[in-house]
Formats: sequence, C-alpha cells, structure tokens
Amino acid sequence: MSARRRAKDQRARRNRTPRDQAASRRLSNAQHLKALQEWLLPDEGIFASLALHGNTKWRPAGLMWLALCWGWAESKNVTDAFETALGQCRLLGTTPLSTYQGFMGALVTRTDRLMGALWPLLHRCMDRIGGRFWQIGDWVPIAFDGSRSSAPRTKANEKALCASNYGNGQTAKYRKKKTKGLRRRKNEKHKPQPQQPQAWITLLWHMGLRLPWMWRLGPSNSSERTHVKEMLAVGDFPKNTLFCGDAGFIGYPLWAQILSGGYQFLVRVGANVSLLTEATDWTSGKDNLVLCWPKAARQSGRPPLRLRLMQVKIGKTRMWMLTSVLEPWKLTKTQLVRLYKMRWGIEVEFRGLKQTLDRAKLRCRNDQRLLAELNWSIMAMAVAELFALKQQLAPARTKSDSAADPKKRSLANTLRALRSCLCNLQDVAAAGQDLLTRLRLAVTDNYVRNSSKKARYRPPNPDKKPLGDPDIRKLTKDEKENLNALTAQTAA
Repeated sequence: MSARRRAKDQRARRNRTPRDQAASRRLSNAQHLKALQEWLLPDEGIFASLALHGNTKWRPAGLMWLALCWGWAESKNVTDAFETALGQCRLLGTTPLSTYQGFMGALVTRTDRLMGALWPLLHRCMDRIGGRFWQIGDWVPIAFDGSRSSAPRTKANEKALCASNYGNGQTAKYRKKKTKGLRRRKNEKHKPQPQQPQAWITLLWHMGLRLPWMWRLGPSNSSERTHVKEMLAVGDFPKNTLFCGDAGFIGYPLWAQILSGGYQFLVRVGANVSLLTEATDWTSGKDNLVLCWPKAARQSGRPPLRLRLMQVKIGKTRMWMLTSVLEPWKLTKTQLVRLYKMRWGIEVEFRGLKQTLDRAKLRCRNDQRLLAELNWSIMAMAVAELFALKQQLAPARTKSDSAADPKKRSLANTLRALRSCLCNLQDVAAAGQDLLTRLRLAVTDNYVRNSSKKARYRPPNPDKKPLGDPDIRKLTKDEKENLNALTAQTAA
C-alpha cells in the first residue's frame, strides 16, 4: 500500500462518527447465522460413518443446511423453496446440490441416516443449554403423542399412505350400522370420496425445554405405540427419564419395554385397561398399588408389572393416572398433576408444525419425497426453536434481563427472525435488529386474556365417549399361587 493511500485511510478513520464506528463493529446477518451454525455443528465428525458414493460432490453438512433452509422457506411450492434455499446457502459459503431433482434424490436416500446422526447432536445441545429446565424435579420428562398431516391425492401417496382395509374394520362397520339412515341421506347428495392420504407423525418431546426429541413417520394407519417402541429400541435417553403419555399409550408390551430400559412412565388410563389388586381394602381416592398382568404374560411366565394408580382432578375433570414410580415421595400428586399439564405442550408443538410452519398439508406428490419433506420440516422447526432457546436461556447481561421460560418462546417470531435474516444475509442489521437479539426477544405477548379461547361452534363428536374408570379386580386363588411361585423362582 502506498504512503498516500495509507494517510488517506488514517484520515478517514479519524473523521468517522461514533455511529459509523459502532456500525463497523456490528456483524452482518450472515456472520450471525454462521456463528449459530458453528455452535450447533462445530465439525462434521458426526457424519464420519455416513458412506458416500465416490462420485458424490456434496457434503452431508451442506445437504443438512440446504434442507434446513428449505424447511424454513416461506414459499408455497417446493421448487421455489429450493431455489430460495440454494441462493441462501451459497451466500453462507456452503456448496450443496445445485438441482432440485438431485437434492430430493439425496434426501430420499440419506434422510434416515442423517436423522440418526442429528438427533444425538440435538440432545447434547439441549443438555448443554437446558439448565434448570432440563429436569423437572428428579425427572427428565419426555412426552409422546401422535398426529397426522395430509398429503396430495396422487396414486403414489394413496398407495403408500392409505390404509388398505379402510372401511372394513370392526369400528367402521359399527359406525356404518349405527348411522345407516343418516349416511344414506347424505350420500344421495354427496357421493363418498376415496380416503385422503395422510402421513402419521409420532413425536417424542422434551417437556421442560419444549423441544422435539425424536420422531417416527409412517402411513395413516400406523400404530403410535409401535412407533414409540421402535424409538425406545434405538434411541438414547437419560436414565432418569419419565415418559408421559395420554390414554392411547397403554399395554403390557410398551410398559414392560420402558421399564426394561431403566426408565419410568406416567400415563392416563380409563376403561381401556384391566388391572389386578392384592389389596382387600380398595380405596379409589388414595394411592393404590396394582398389577398389570394380562393373560398372555401369565401364560408365558412373564412377571407382572407393579404400578401405582391414583385418581386426580385436573381442571374440572377427574381422571385416573398410572405410574411405574411406586414411591410417593419420588413423584407426588402435585408433581404428577404438573407434569401431566405440561404434556399438553406437545399438542401446541403439532399446531406450530401445521399452522405456523404450514405443514398441515404437505406438498410432495411422491410418498418417499413427502416423508423426507415432513422429516426435514420437523427438524427445521426443532433447530429454529433450539437457536431461540439458546439465546433466551443465555446468562443474564443485566439485573433486569432475566432468563426466559421456554413456555414463553414463540415459534412464529422465531421464524420471522430467521426468514428476515436469510433474505438479507449481506446486510448489517440496525442496533437491536440483529438475528441474535431478535431470537432472544422471540417470545409470546404478556397481555392478560379477558375471554375464553374456546370455539363458539364446536360440532359434537358422537364417537368420542368418556374414558371411564379402569377395570380393577382382585387376584383369584390360582393367580395368587402363580404369583407366589414366580416370586419364589425369581428370589432363588
């Protein structure tokens, strides 16, 4: 550099105003986002086991960031969202696939293995930033539940996602018989249409941090209990995990698998379960120890599950709760009610996926691509919420800046901040408008609601009946003998 040029630069630096100096210290949107990327994925070592073809030019990390930007894109069409995400990734310095067909082919082939590598990464980040929200009491609470997203009515989607025996099951036959006259009158005006293809989502969700843990997808007739058992077999969970579920997650096989892994569970039960008791003075209002020992387990010589049953009141509803935590001081009624109320947040997570991220109806017309789209939509939502939570749970900078509650996190504001940053990567945001600040402020409003959110018009559902009370009976003489013999055999 010449002496004249050097002197000119020195004069320019001396003449800068304080505002210019502050602007020069501020980072661009791309630099802020790169900092978050490096925090989430400091190196590509987690993809070391992912074998690639010798002619493959893309890297797993590049495919991951392209898929995440694709999931965050606001475009309605998948091809438009891809073009938007491709331009953003190029500005961020990644070299992903350059064609939509190649991108979707790579997702269809690699999504399952990429998810298997990314889920432990999410868990480590959640543990690192979770703080006091990682555990509730002595437990790491993880909820499970299922939902569906609609798919386009293409032949491929109908063949892969629709139930082959739709309308021929016992429940469907009962409904047809029950509403025969009404159904005939309706069909005269509106001819019945083929069933709509849907993708089933079974989600495991961290209740303290309000973040997706892992998930399993399938056709519309999938069994959510089977999905949970599959995730229990391959997933990695803390030893003090407490699984929380609604009344659909019942049964000896599921509960036995949870207990065999060293975990505990809490579920709501009703007339859909049958339990045994050894007590002679059964009192419904108190904690009672019961046995889950169905006939198939007795005949195969498997031991009974000793569980704790209690009746609680949540809101205006009295319900039965069943848990494998037998000691009342480890899980009190107050803690139990609090945890079951927190479980409702998984329904809000599904609402965020379907409404805020607009995945109530998916867009791909091929079933394999559609499942890849749904997988990366959930992952994009999880990473966005993780970025926001990292900023909101950061140590307080001032006395007035206290750590936020994950319950206050707003997915809509988080997506607005990310999309604004991605659309203006080369810009330097004004003070207080940078990505990290906007993520820290991505919380819900603090106003006090004066009216109920309950819908004015809620059509009745004649098929939804009260859950009722569990079927509880005393052990028979033969069952007591079998139990004593099994206990003696186990002790020996």
